[in-house]
Amino acid sequence: MTIHQRGISSPIDPVKLDRLAELAIKVGLRLEAGQDLLVTAPTAALPLVRLVAEHAYRAGAGLVIPMLSDDAITLARYRFAQDESFDRAAGWLYEGMAKAFGANTARLAIVGDDPMLLSGQDPARVSRASKANSIAYKPALEKIVGFDVNWNILAYPSASWAKLVFPDDAEEVAVGKLAEAIFAASRVDNDDPVAAWTAHNAELRARTAWLNGQRFAALHYSGPGTDLTIGLADGHEWQGGESTAKNGITCNANIPTEEVFTTPHARRVEGRVVSSKPLSYQGSLIDDIAVEFKDGCIVAAKASRGEQVLNKVLDTDEGARRLGEVALVPHSSPISHSGLLFFNTLFDENAASHIALGQCYSKCFLGGDRLTPEQIADQGGNKSLIHIDWMIGSAETDVDGIAADGRRVPVFRKGEWA
Repeated sequence: MTIHQRGISSPIDPVKLDRLAELAIKVGLRLEAGQDLLVTAPTAALPLVRLVAEHAYRAGAGLVIPMLSDDAITLARYRFAQDESFDRAAGWLYEGMAKAFGANTARLAIVGDDPMLLSGQDPARVSRASKANSIAYKPALEKIVGFDVNWNILAYPSASWAKLVFPDDAEEVAVGKLAEAIFAASRVDNDDPVAAWTAHNAELRARTAWLNGQRFAALHYSGPGTDLTIGLADGHEWQGGESTAKNGITCNANIPTEEVFTTPHARRVEGRVVSSKPLSYQGSLIDDIAVEFKDGCIVAAKASRGEQVLNKVLDTDEGARRLGEVALVPHSSPISHSGLLFFNTLFDENAASHIALGQCYSKCFLGGDRLTPEQIADQGGNKSLIHIDWMIGSAETDVDGIAADGRRVPVFRKGEWA
């Protein structure tokens, strides 16, 4: 029985939760008057969904459409559904979402599901359901990765998630601790979060401006177990913090965010790299990942835990073994300093420099909004049904930028900007 079912008052600060909802509308989305908003969230996050709707309508939203998922209903499928159902997904629903995004509907995703919800289920079924969902979701995903509309992701501290992060605490205490960690990382633990994000975006913009001015051809990573050269896509552009979508709205897609990122060249990655933090993926923890790249493709992969799951991910499609994103995050980032493993990529990726397997972002190209999928592929952009970030940076990581003439420029030393 949860604290809410027992009638105990919530340990989540209502003022900060309201600030988070307001931040989602004013900074995360910068929702425009008359614009519709599609919100997806777990049922546990309903208090935040309600606040988001309130602030959206205050900002002049047309319609706010909530779509809720539920842990118990998800588990019921794995316990009682016919086996063939795991090769199906609601394509009609995602086609509708794609149509909505095509009509300028904004997208808000609130995360807060139990990261280990499917840990006790048949991994083969989890993999099949995930692949079917990825295929069905493709029409809507293309609108998001193409940055057609303003979108945002933020988090709500559900009880199941909180107990995973703080297993030794009582449920009420764990929820309160996770809430405060989310509020701090999201910069709503002060009186003017909007001003805080304005300053943070300016700092990230300065980083991207320097990197874009360098026009590196590649990045070289070195550290314990890592000797990796990542070629950068032709015409790549570094992004970070706020970005302008194709509909002309400037938004912050991720709250929180500490990264600057761009598109690697899918066929120009060489060497070996190990993970610096565990990857939580669909109910499985994948730890001590070690892979080797040749001609951009992962040719060998190991993990001390979750290796079977990792290999299933890599076999999703041809692009799953290639990179779609490379991101730089200093070891001194607030999320890293928290010392917490959130079991959620939205937070954990902002604790360390990382790479992503799978689909690239078209916005990380000069003039990306005008490039065709074929042009993006020709310039080195990767295509896949997946996009999975995993962390490779630490206090022992050095990164050099390699110019087209072979000149090397220090970018990171011991995990910090050089």
